[in-house]
Amino acid sequence: METSQLAKWLIFIGVGILLVGILFLIGSKIGIHFGKLPGDINVHKEKFSVHFPLATSIIVSILLTLFLNLIFWLMRK
Repeated sequence: METSQLAKWLIFIGVGILLVGILFLIGSKIGIHFGKLPGDINVHKEKFSVHFPLATSIIVSILLTLFLNLIFWLMRK
C-alpha cells in the first residue's frame, strides 16, 4: 500500500470517528440514548439481567454500511 493510499484511509477513519462522536453528542442532547432505544431487549430477573441492543445494532449497521460505501465510492475516483 502506498503512503498516499494509507494517508487517505487514515483521513477517512478519522472523519468517521468524528462523525460518530458528533452523532453521540447530538443524540444525547435531544434525548436519544444509544443502547436504550425502543426495540432494545432488556430482561431483568432476580439473579441476572440480559441486555440485547437490537434496534441500536440495526441503526449502527446501517450507518456503518452507508459510511463505508461512501468511502469506497470516493476511493474509486
